[in-house]
Amino acid sequence: MKITTTRIESIDILRGLVMVIMALDHVRDYFHYGSFFSDPSNIETTTPILFFTRFITHYCAPVFVFLAGTSAFLYGSKKTKPELFKFLLTRGIWLIFLEIVVNNFIWTFDFSYSTQLFQVIWAIGFSMVCLSFLIYLSKKILLVLGIILVVGHNILDNIIMNGQSFQDIVWYLMHQQKFLVVKPDHIIVLQYPVIPWIGLIILGYLLGTFYQKGFDIDVRKKWLLRLGVGLIILFFSIRGLNVYGDLIPWSTQDTMTKTIFSFFSLSKYPPSLLFICITLGPSLLFLWMFDSIKNKVTDIFLVFGRVPLFYYFLHVLLIHLLAIGGILIFGGNWKDMILTADVFMEAKLMNYGYPLYIVYLIWISVILLLYPLSKKYMIYKANNKNKWWLSYL
Repeated sequence: MKITTTRIESIDILRGLVMVIMALDHVRDYFHYGSFFSDPSNIETTTPILFFTRFITHYCAPVFVFLAGTSAFLYGSKKTKPELFKFLLTRGIWLIFLEIVVNNFIWTFDFSYSTQLFQVIWAIGFSMVCLSFLIYLSKKILLVLGIILVVGHNILDNIIMNGQSFQDIVWYLMHQQKFLVVKPDHIIVLQYPVIPWIGLIILGYLLGTFYQKGFDIDVRKKWLLRLGVGLIILFFSIRGLNVYGDLIPWSTQDTMTKTIFSFFSLSKYPPSLLFICITLGPSLLFLWMFDSIKNKVTDIFLVFGRVPLFYYFLHVLLIHLLAIGGILIFGGNWKDMILTADVFMEAKLMNYGYPLYIVYLIWISVILLLYPLSKKYMIYKANNKNKWWLSYL
């Protein structure tokens, strides 16, 4: 069936690539030894392959949020400002609803919602709501605002709240990751504080200028190259000074490997300036490199990149079901994979898990299983643009 679309392929290819990588991180969450209670970036306990497995997946969230802004700009280039405002506002609210109701359930399978997670879908949704109002500002003001939020938010790192008052919770949502024990059978994980994510979606929105109809391709590629290289240089320069840009400074360790781990151990919750530099820089270089490249490999990533929300929910559901299946086959209590609050509070999955090579095998299997479904939905979506509700899925 022929696909009719005017989408920018390089953007969808990059989005698809990071979404495939994202599945690796989520498979690791559900299958690797001790993944529910250990940090794969802990320099005292990690290994090079485990550290790399975690580090490469750092690209997913910032690229996802950044390109959400770019897609918003491209959508708005064919609409009036009020139409774009309505779309961003309603889609943002829809994503927040999906996070709280649908995403929480497929991550936990807990009908009581005793474990509530605020993850990347929440961050994108809230950022879209904010962007819906900000689109009325000039591009210069947006650029300044985006840079301030991304570059300056680490100034707030030393503000630490520990209570559960309204003001405390607002701060957790804005800038401080928090694991809240509301009561023994109810926990809330505020994992994606939104201040830097709002800045990132604003900058992604402005990137859309390079992709509007009639924009010179050579000029676009020149800027993508400059910005990509510039961000990487900025990362190494600021990280080397070790005085700003991340919550945790790096330090010389007793081995070179551990020192490298320390240097590249960056704060994601919220994403630090340095975290954004080292993830966004190479991503812009990818857009520069693949601006006009198309082959069978990119076609695979293109499929996932054009149905991001469909793929996201489906891959989490599949991974969670496979994890339950694994427990049933190899022993253990499958009910422990129903992630109620007591599973975390009582550390029931402390000794659960499989070797890392199993994680990679399951990851590949998940991608192979989801590709045909994603492709069918991509074709359906591309050829039914008259159905407005598809833009929300």
